[in-house]
Amino acid sequence: MPNSISPIHLQEQFLKRFNGRTLIVHRGFPDQYFKELLEQPGGGGHFRIDTRIAPSHPPTPIEWVVHQHVLPLDLPLPLLIKVDADALYLRHLLHGTHAGHPSEILWMLDAIRERYHVRLDRQQGTYQAVPGMAVEDNDIDYDFNND
Repeated sequence: MPNSISPIHLQEQFLKRFNGRTLIVHRGFPDQYFKELLEQPGGGGHFRIDTRIAPSHPPTPIEWVVHQHVLPLDLPLPLLIKVDADALYLRHLLHGTHAGHPSEILWMLDAIRERYHVRLDRQQGTYQAVPGMAVEDNDIDYDFNND
């Protein structure tokens, strides 16, 4: 296949760039959300991926992960993803139908390995979805400490 990149290579390149990082997958932000996000500690350090932009051909590693493995899960957006070498932890940012305040992201990240909507376990060249808490459940435990 011309212009194709192996899934194993895409996965390796994705992890080389994003392991230990946080992604926010979105279709645009509500008014003032992005401004508020940047005002939060570490808020500018989250990689943001706008799914309204079509993936390139061949896809970049991050486009491959988002369009092949994350979006088919049909989770509400915006979506927070914590990238570890062995798994991706996904949790949406909604409370009901509205995005929660950007200050909640650090609280969510503190507990994301235990409280996620879907965990994508790394397989060779792909990810296997493992369900977590119900999509309707997005309560934040402000006393949780993930040391």
